[in-house]
Formats: sequence, structure tokens, C-alpha cells
Amino acid sequence: MNQSVNAPHRINHKEKPMKSKPPLDKLFEQIANEHLYIETLETQHRDRLDFHEVAVWGVKCALAAAYAAGLAEAKKVQASEAQS
Repeated sequence: MNQSVNAPHRINHKEKPMKSKPPLDKLFEQIANEHLYIETLETQHRDRLDFHEVAVWGVKCALAAAYAAGLAEAKKVQASEAQS
């Protein structure tokens, strides 16, 4: 008897509809990749893929990049408000 016929359908949580990431998520992934050598910030449900050992100087560079990106965005917003 084939038991798979009666087995309930299992949901694969990794199968997600293709949708574009918000700009902030893209920025976070770019910074993580460039400074921490982390390929994705998506949960992989595996410890070896979800936890990373990184150097403190890499964390410092990633934080500096995030700060610089925020500062640049604030200047753009401020400039556009000044033109209004």
C-alpha cells in the first residue's frame, strides 16, 4: 500500500512567491555581503547557514557603511524638502 497517497501535504516554507525586496532590505544584504561576507540575510533554518562568525573589524565596517548610507539618505531628504 502506498502511504504517500494518504499523507498530508507538507508545506515547504522555503517556497515563497517571487517578490522584490524593499530597498532597506537590499541595502542590508549588500552591506552584509560586502563587509561580513554573508550571502543572504534570509533565514535558512540551518545553524551553519544562519549563524556566522565574523571579525569585529568587519562588524565595525558594516556599521560604518550603514551609518554612511543613512546619512546620505538624510541629506537627500533634507535637500528635497529645502526645494519644496
